[in-house]
Amino acid sequence: MAQKFEQLPEELQLATSAHVKYIQSLDTRKDEYGYWLTEHLRLNGLYWGLTALHLLGHPDALPRNETIDFVLSCQHDSGGFGAAPGHDAHMLSTVSAVQILATVDALDELDTRGKGRLQVGKFIANLQNSETGTFAGDEWGEEDTRFLYGAFNALSLLGLLHLIDVDKAVDHIAACANFDGGYGVSPGAESHAGQIFTCVAALTIAGRQDLINKERLGRWLSERQVAGGGLNGRPEKKEDVCYSWWVLSSLEMIGKTHWIDRDRLAAFILRCQDTENGGISDRPGDMVDVWHTVFGIAGLSLLKYPGLEAVDEVYCMPKAVTARVLGH
Repeated sequence: MAQKFEQLPEELQLATSAHVKYIQSLDTRKDEYGYWLTEHLRLNGLYWGLTALHLLGHPDALPRNETIDFVLSCQHDSGGFGAAPGHDAHMLSTVSAVQILATVDALDELDTRGKGRLQVGKFIANLQNSETGTFAGDEWGEEDTRFLYGAFNALSLLGLLHLIDVDKAVDHIAACANFDGGYGVSPGAESHAGQIFTCVAALTIAGRQDLINKERLGRWLSERQVAGGGLNGRPEKKEDVCYSWWVLSSLEMIGKTHWIDRDRLAAFILRCQDTENGGISDRPGDMVDVWHTVFGIAGLSLLKYPGLEAVDEVYCMPKAVTARVLGH
């Protein structure tokens, strides 16, 4: 595999230094309109950028102390985190906060300078629907399997999975399964690669992969590869670099990555790079962003592209980090 990658033409080599500089530049663009339009994604964006840098082998490219200070500045008395200081607490930004602190080995800061890791766990646990087992994103009640997975992800990293009704949550995931082996956002909703990742990863954390129809799901996921080598999220949709993560990580969890053409997928991801200014886009020639950058790099890591750190297919974090935190 590595030998094939090394034989790729120069324009299809990973532009590591350019990607590092691109991610480092993201917080220096405060005079740009787009910076403020994306404030609601600030904590998520920090997780995406930090994870990409760790996978690229540059874990110190962002200042650790400033990173920790910013994360803690987003915390509410409830224990939850907002996307930026002054924003309402939400499941997604809370999960990103936990992942960031775990990645920089600073979960202890929650107890010494934050509201305490137990308070974070309680915020997440309080978002579980006691009747259906699923989770809301915030106090306003929107429910989605993304939030269920987020709860499993963050609580397992904090060692607080016992705060929620895991069995009831697993029952909800089982109710979201479809005839094609995939999973939707809620029971009866169509299968979608992003929701499949959330459900398969949550079941993996819960130790309940026995509920997955791996043959049927593997077939559906492998059919997401299109002629250009990239992957789409649903039938009849265009390929998109982010599905290099959602689809491939799900295939990795069920042991079926060999059901797609991995070399053609790697070439597609690499064609989406801006090799001069850094960053990866959804498709070749489009504008880059940090979201597609991290999921493109994470996809290449799953493909064992040389020079990249190993990514944990369940958590989308460096395997070295999850091994340290979870003791795997």
